[in-house]
Amino acid sequence: MRPEKLKGHLDLLLLAILAEGPIHGYAVMEQLRTRSGETFDLPEGTVYPALHRLQKSRLVTSAWDVVNGRRRRVYTLTDRGRAQLQREHATWNEFAGAIQSVLKGVSWPEPA
Repeated sequence: MRPEKLKGHLDLLLLAILAEGPIHGYAVMEQLRTRSGETFDLPEGTVYPALHRLQKSRLVTSAWDVVNGRRRRVYTLTDRGRAQLQREHATWNEFAGAIQSVLKGVSWPEPA
């Protein structure tokens, strides 16, 4: 899938992956790819700028780590990032439910 199709949703996906614990940038890309069944096979030029933007917004922090002699930047979700993830997840659920209602031809929210 082309990165522009994810516009407005990439931050939610990155925050969700980071919510599981500290992880380096390449592993974030691997998780996106694997967990989406290869649908979100995004290039470094999409993922790293988004991670840097999240860091600038103080939603994530990063630190250098050395593994097998290689330096890697490890990203960690902040408390502020966790709160943002909850808000974006709720917004996404509302959006997805409304889209499903339109596709099914029923009113939103669906009657109980």
